[in-house]
Amino acid sequence: MVPKLSSPEILNFLIIVSIILISSRLLGEIFRKFKQPLVVGEILAGIIIGPSLLGSAFPDLFHKIFLSEPRAYGAFDGLANVGVILLMFIAGTEVDIKQIRKEGKSAASISLLGLILPFALGFLCIWFFHDFVFAVPATDRLIPSLFFGTALSITALSVIVKVLIDLDIIRTKVGGLVLTAAMIDDFLGWILFSIIIQMMNAKGGDASLTSIIYILAFVAFMMTIGRWAIDKILGLAAKYLTAPSGIITVAICLCFLGAVVTEYLGIRGIFGAFLVGVAVGDSKHFNHHIQHIIQAFIINLIAPLFFASVGLRVNFVTNFDLSTVVIILGIACIAKIVGAGIGSRLGGLNKNESLAVAFGMNARGSQEIVLGLAALQAKIIDEQVFVGLVVMTMVTILIAGPLMKFYLEKDIKAKGIVPSSDAKIVVLQDQADVAAISKT
Repeated sequence: MVPKLSSPEILNFLIIVSIILISSRLLGEIFRKFKQPLVVGEILAGIIIGPSLLGSAFPDLFHKIFLSEPRAYGAFDGLANVGVILLMFIAGTEVDIKQIRKEGKSAASISLLGLILPFALGFLCIWFFHDFVFAVPATDRLIPSLFFGTALSITALSVIVKVLIDLDIIRTKVGGLVLTAAMIDDFLGWILFSIIIQMMNAKGGDASLTSIIYILAFVAFMMTIGRWAIDKILGLAAKYLTAPSGIITVAICLCFLGAVVTEYLGIRGIFGAFLVGVAVGDSKHFNHHIQHIIQAFIINLIAPLFFASVGLRVNFVTNFDLSTVVIILGIACIAKIVGAGIGSRLGGLNKNESLAVAFGMNARGSQEIVLGLAALQAKIIDEQVFVGLVVMTMVTILIAGPLMKFYLEKDIKAKGIVPSSDAKIVVLQDQADVAAISKT
């Protein structure tokens, strides 16, 4: 007989969910008032109620809430994992394949240089200075080096969307290039990370090569036959099921099936959810209204549970190492800004426009947190490096918008353009449709 949660365990589970949801949403909304992504406040809420602060100041209270009923916390952890799968599905729906095709050539230099330089610098840093960054020496440096390069090279698509909307430049040349380059970065970054996970799980070179072939084959399938099949399935849902609940149900089911397939193949389930999201978002049957409904639910209820849980997993006080944080933050910012800046110049932008693009591409976000947590669970990185990645993510998010605005205003002054007081750039979609994206 399947064991069930007892009444005290259910009570403890509900208390955990309530405390985390209320605190993360409250702090997230405070950050939103200052025009910052909710994710920063949600992570900070987890740090406050986690072992870093509450656990240190009131250990008995922390133990009673989170550790007294292990199965209750295990149930919450399962809910948080469902949240991250849905979050990656939403991230996939934001990838606009048509826009990549339209502006991909112009954004290629920004994306590739903004991906290659941070990857190379991050890889070389860990390869040569692993024992300085990591607390425990390692005999095999290849996997940590590959992960570090990948984690530093991905741009946060959802954060970029929010920054571009806040600045009203999402339909300008600069905004379009940044958005498209971030999409390409996201897509390539997740493929790289999935390959790394497979290499770690595989035994021997032949197994690793087979695993990589599986990943690339699955990507090719999802972007061709799979994308076509999903569009047909959503078309049938739109025709025969009640709108819009029918399409929403089918889309979420496809998300979980994609996660099941990639988890079965030995790849992280979040990668399958991301690819299904890309295919679903490309379907003409998945409109902005449906996307907004799903995003509102996931971003306001499910995602905060996951991001707050990040602060519960690691003690950010005892595992905070200044040298590790400075190294990660320095490499991440220098490599991304230089790479994306050079790519922008090669793409025909002037100095100020290039710097605006570079600081926009420098923003990290939920993807880095997901990658870091997966790597921590897989023992690719330790707690100190994970804390460094989280701090780097939060700092790059906070500086992206103000620095983009500074260099764009500087560019306007340099060109002698006097903006009209009532002039306002029209955003990509109606504000109601993009509100959910902008909050991530």
